[in-house]
Amino acid sequence: MKNCNSCFLIASDALKALRKLPDKYFSAVITSPPYWGIRDYGVKGQIGLEDNVHQYVLNLAKVFREVKRVLKDNGTIWLNIGDSYASGNRKYRANDKKYGARSMSIRPKNPKGIKNKDLIGVPWRLAFKLQQESWYLRSDIIWYKPNAMPESVKDRPHRNHEYLFLFSKKECYYFNNEGLKNCDGSKMRSVWKIARNSYNGNHFATFPESLVLPCIKSSTKKYDYVLDPFCGVGTVGKICNKLNRGFVGIDLNKEYINEAQKVIVTSTEILMNELKTFLS
Repeated sequence: MKNCNSCFLIASDALKALRKLPDKYFSAVITSPPYWGIRDYGVKGQIGLEDNVHQYVLNLAKVFREVKRVLKDNGTIWLNIGDSYASGNRKYRANDKKYGARSMSIRPKNPKGIKNKDLIGVPWRLAFKLQQESWYLRSDIIWYKPNAMPESVKDRPHRNHEYLFLFSKKECYYFNNEGLKNCDGSKMRSVWKIARNSYNGNHFATFPESLVLPCIKSSTKKYDYVLDPFCGVGTVGKICNKLNRGFVGIDLNKEYINEAQKVIVTSTEILMNELKTFLS
């Protein structure tokens, strides 16, 4: 566990760490869990390399049950999740000379009922599961990436979007619509044009800061606390510090936590003693 004044960074399995956090503490959760069958982060017990997509969804549902407990009743979740295609039961992905991070030595088998080359529909499978678990699915936002990575396929359109879902814990919740504004002052709607990040560190799938900013502004007030249970290198925490919000980030990969500590700019606010007690 590393303390960055108003931020706590925890190197741990998300579920285990969440169970140590207090009830109804956070005003918002902004996160992007590992996508299923896309990346091998090289850490034992990681989410995203389950044998089938159904187990992946169940594992994330367990995490979000604990998220619901630590989220305030008027709180919200911004959940970014990408889709994947059936691998054709190939056990590896060959090295890509231009994008080395795409190579994988382990790949899950095709899920039951999914054919070779099928788009699996992972984001909606997860969204519907959380909806079944009493989360309110309030919005599906298309994150349009004008500089998306090119794909090698030639028999379908290349993808340049992902989903960002807005969930609430209750029917009524805090939301500041003025926080959703483009650079020209116009209101952001359900398609957000935001360029993909380039990052020189160890993590190769970081949040763009401009994707995080409207989520924080619309769902929190100054000095509220924000949670990211899959924080990677801490982009959400970095923006929280800039906007005078507290932050707790959890990640299984200790290297990412070390990088997050460097990324997050230290602010002057000190964490509440209540949170220190729960994390000690």
